[in-house]
Amino acid sequence: MSVRATARVVAERDGLPVLESDGPLALRRTRAAGPYTRVTLVGAMSAPLGGDRLAIEADVRAGARLLVDSAAATVALPGRTAGAACYDVSLEVGEDAELRWLPEQLISARGSELRTHTRVALAATARFVMREEQILGRHGEETGTLTTRLTVHRAGRPLLDQELAFGPGAPGGWDGGAVLGGHRAVGQLLVVDPDFADDPPEARQLGETAVLTPLAGPALVVSAVAADALRLRRTLDTALDEVAGG
Repeated sequence: MSVRATARVVAERDGLPVLESDGPLALRRTRAAGPYTRVTLVGAMSAPLGGDRLAIEADVRAGARLLVDSAAATVALPGRTAGAACYDVSLEVGEDAELRWLPEQLISARGSELRTHTRVALAATARFVMREEQILGRHGEETGTLTTRLTVHRAGRPLLDQELAFGPGAPGGWDGGAVLGGHRAVGQLLVVDPDFADDPPEARQLGETAVLTPLAGPALVVSAVAADALRLRRTLDTALDEVAGG
């Protein structure tokens, strides 16, 4: 039997007026170092499975500073219900607010099919950091089918819209030399900061398998591939320290 669940968090300058968990999506306020209110996603059951419909919504209101992470990796698994699982994330960040969205890895297990869509709406003075990491297959196994889309608007205008697909059923060539080249860990770091308007980042290569690309707006994206999850995380953490102060 498939699961439908939506978890929601609302952050204001002086606290969390809304922190709603649902089904396998358990949100917990946790201790934070620094200026952020911290919320951790704790998986309450195995999910997403085939046919599941899961969603997380975060609304960071004017002046608030929120960090969202997770206690463990998310593992996409095959389920008894036919069809793909869907995992939607909706993030809204208001004026002079900041959101750091730093979940653990998403692992695509053999036989699974998952579609994710992250939608981000940023005010003109909002700051935003997001890390995404996809691991294609558990140790020693083939990957499932994974399709991810990221759509970002800033001040009502498009900033970034991209879609990636991996595994069986994905467009041909996803594992070729011009795409992953046999790597099984792929990720990106998106940083949006109004200060980049006066001091824009420069495009450059970061190591052998990562690149920093400025966007048409006060933002940058670091794209990386790696042989495994540990190497990918090291690459993205180094980039985060460099461009956004860790």
